[in-house]
Amino acid sequence: MAFATIADRNAIENEKLWEDRSKPITTFGLLTQTAEKFGTRKATSFSLLSDPNAPCETLDWNTLRDNSAQAANMFRDLGVGEGDVVAYLMPNATETILTYLGGQVAGIVNPINPLLEAEQIAAILRETKAKVLVTLKAFPKTDVAQKAAEAVRLAPNVTHVLEVDLLRYLTGLKKFIVPLIRPKNPVAHKATVLDFNAELAKQPKTLKFEDSKADRVAAYFHTGGTTGMPKVVQHKYSGIIYNAWLGDRLLFTENDVQICPLPLFHVFATIVSLGASLGSGAQIVFPTPQGYRGEGVFDNFWKLVEKHKVTFMITVPTAMSALMQRKVDADISTLRLAFCGSAPLPLELYRRFEEAAGVTICEGYGLTEATCLVSINPPEGEKRVGSIGVPFPYTDVRIISPTSGEELGVDEIGEICVSNPGVAYGDTYTEPDKNADLYRGGDKSNTQYLRTGDLGRKDADGYLWITGRAKDLIIRGGHNIDPAEIEEALAGHDAVAFAGAIGQPDKHAGEVPCVYVELVDGADVTEQDLMEFAKSHIHERAAHPKHLEVLDELPKTAVGKIFKPDLRKRAITRIFDEALVDLSAEVKEVTEDKKRGLVAHIRKTGDATDEEIGNALNAYTVPWEVAS
Repeated sequence: MAFATIADRNAIENEKLWEDRSKPITTFGLLTQTAEKFGTRKATSFSLLSDPNAPCETLDWNTLRDNSAQAANMFRDLGVGEGDVVAYLMPNATETILTYLGGQVAGIVNPINPLLEAEQIAAILRETKAKVLVTLKAFPKTDVAQKAAEAVRLAPNVTHVLEVDLLRYLTGLKKFIVPLIRPKNPVAHKATVLDFNAELAKQPKTLKFEDSKADRVAAYFHTGGTTGMPKVVQHKYSGIIYNAWLGDRLLFTENDVQICPLPLFHVFATIVSLGASLGSGAQIVFPTPQGYRGEGVFDNFWKLVEKHKVTFMITVPTAMSALMQRKVDADISTLRLAFCGSAPLPLELYRRFEEAAGVTICEGYGLTEATCLVSINPPEGEKRVGSIGVPFPYTDVRIISPTSGEELGVDEIGEICVSNPGVAYGDTYTEPDKNADLYRGGDKSNTQYLRTGDLGRKDADGYLWITGRAKDLIIRGGHNIDPAEIEEALAGHDAVAFAGAIGQPDKHAGEVPCVYVELVDGADVTEQDLMEFAKSHIHERAAHPKHLEVLDELPKTAVGKIFKPDLRKRAITRIFDEALVDLSAEVKEVTEDKKRGLVAHIRKTGDATDEEIGNALNAYTVPWEVAS
């Protein structure tokens, strides 16, 4: 059945209850089912380099199943049971895929962002009580191994470290040069260090233990996103299987090829993209360890589409902006759709990309807390530009008033709340107190709706529209300002690639609007020009920015979201330094505290007293303290 309208979605739901559908219970059951159907067809492809002529390692479905079983056996031999954790701190590689799959067969897999600092990585390892960490062997141009070593030193619960050597992917002269220039990696921890592939090769290609017989937690994903410190989200097999089923039923067949240059520590790449392939048998291509961030990926992207005969590209707004500025220099006639997620897509960027690449964009929506997928603009139906489409089958979305808790009507803006097989009531986060006030609904016997923290509305035809982040609201003297209004206005300027609006501290109003801008390559425009443009296109006077600043590049997460904590830190530093200009004191740094939020640490540069500093800063709502 096609998925083109709300009626199609409803018809799929009406076929039978989700609980009555025949489906595997576990990830290994799903992988086994797909291997039995499509055994010798291509499953995964990975290349170390972006050059279309560079070697590419491809596994068929039989091999992927066998190697995943070997990985699971290896982890079990290292003491990992169903309730134990295998973490990985890895760029994209074949071994990363095997760890993701084998880790959740043996126990609970915990992908970690390699861009985090060692202290944050260690905090996640301690929170999840990880026993095993899979990471890189020291390699040129990356500090992942060094971060991992320091993190394990700070997380003594890790008993074994399995190292992946990217040297095996190199050929020719580079294969001989790398060992000569490989950086040193002093290890101060007490964990046993083993070679991943050497240990893998010792294992049989069938499971040595019985696969799980019932649903259980299979993965931990941390969220840092745009609003603060990482939290650890629990994913059950049932939510993972649901996302894979959606990929199979609605999006792909075994004849499709995805290109996914997103990192395998994120749900978009793992739960959604890799999961869709696990469900459907579609091939999935991962170009370079760093994906879109890899050297030459943007310049070679269209050639890689031609090489692999890609039918479906996975992208995010930041990547679309970069690709839009490059000529389509290859035959991309096989490419049917681009699936864009992770952050709201500005209307102007949508139009520019479709015009430049000639590819239809399906904008969708999901979140880590719901085991990802929630809605999509129907692949075979009307795509309402700027919307996040219609809910997937078996996903119920309600717009709830943040104040009264009542469900709102058509086009009324409230908090987006979700119920689907990926929402685990009461078990969303590993920390129980994080689950408090996270749901709307009755007791456990009734339908529970996850509070997403996103503001949005539902139109008369059931399409969803995001209007902003509830936690990102700029509250100016008690007046709520949606930052999306400012960002969308500036996105309409030809010179603007991205805009990030936040509330900067203000003595009188608490917060006032502030916006940071990243320009398109070669743009020539002044901050004053942009400020005038913003004021002429933002209809609400209270939302006019009080400060606009152009940055070379906005801070972003690895999947392209504008990282607003960094923008807030920048704004706090600027405002507080201005307030301290007549005193011998300045902002040393702004850090994130789990209970207090962002805290400014003040450094004395002369004889300023604590009282004088307090007189200058106490009118602001941002907490501060004198640095020791």
